[in-house]
Amino acid sequence: MSDNKLIKAIKEKGQTMEAEMSFFDHLEELRWHLIRSAIAIVIFTIGAFYFYDFIFDTIILGPSRPNFWTYRMLCKLGDLLHSDGFCINKINIQLINTEMAGQFTLQVNSALLIGITLGFPYLLWEVWRFVRPALHEKERKAASGFVFYASGLFIIGILFGYYVITPESVNFLSSYTISPQIQNLFDMDSYLSSVATLTLATGIVFQLPILVYILSSLGILTPKYMKAGRRYAVVVILIVSAIITPTPDMLTMTIVSIPLFILYEVGIVVAGVVEKRKLKRAQEDGLA
Repeated sequence: MSDNKLIKAIKEKGQTMEAEMSFFDHLEELRWHLIRSAIAIVIFTIGAFYFYDFIFDTIILGPSRPNFWTYRMLCKLGDLLHSDGFCINKINIQLINTEMAGQFTLQVNSALLIGITLGFPYLLWEVWRFVRPALHEKERKAASGFVFYASGLFIIGILFGYYVITPESVNFLSSYTISPQIQNLFDMDSYLSSVATLTLATGIVFQLPILVYILSSLGILTPKYMKAGRRYAVVVILIVSAIITPTPDMLTMTIVSIPLFILYEVGIVVAGVVEKRKLKRAQEDGLA
């Protein structure tokens, strides 16, 4: 009897060690995926550092100049509507540096932000490569376009944040004063932080359909639940729009909230597709 107990204990210990080794093997695999992602981001950061003149003068400082694409389009829209209120001919912004190493730090930080932005699709690819072996064949087929759709939504969100939200915010905040005796002088770090936050935050918010897909696949969200909660979603979207846009004017909030409403409706469609796939799979397995 004691021998049987000993053998059973040895088997259980062996299974435990095997599970622990499997766990550490997964950690090691995850570590290499993260290392490759970090290397990709570093490569993009070095490239951004090398081409910094173009990136800084054209991309980062673009929304601070009246010849920026968005301002030119608003002027054309004003011409079509025969209204001068749309045209922005001057941006009242003066940028300063107040630290000894401020400009060097600014170059490093902005290059790193560009590197993270450009490396984000590759990071998603590495995440997909890590998760893919744990999925069943049907789940792999269902999620085969994850990297493409997530990267596409991120890029669209980045462009929307950069060309719509950022210039509106820069124009409003740079011209907002509570007294003519107070002159607006903006630190470069503050300007870069505002542009990066508005742009990257919008790119992340545009991942809403991907989040809905994941939650629907886990059975947490259903199209019926999302339709029933549409009225609450409107309130949440308006709050998110107010947080993303530091300007209190209704026009900017409306511009931001419209694509979020569209993304929510797209999320309902995505949840419906996931639910239909689940029902079809259940029928094929003879469980429905």
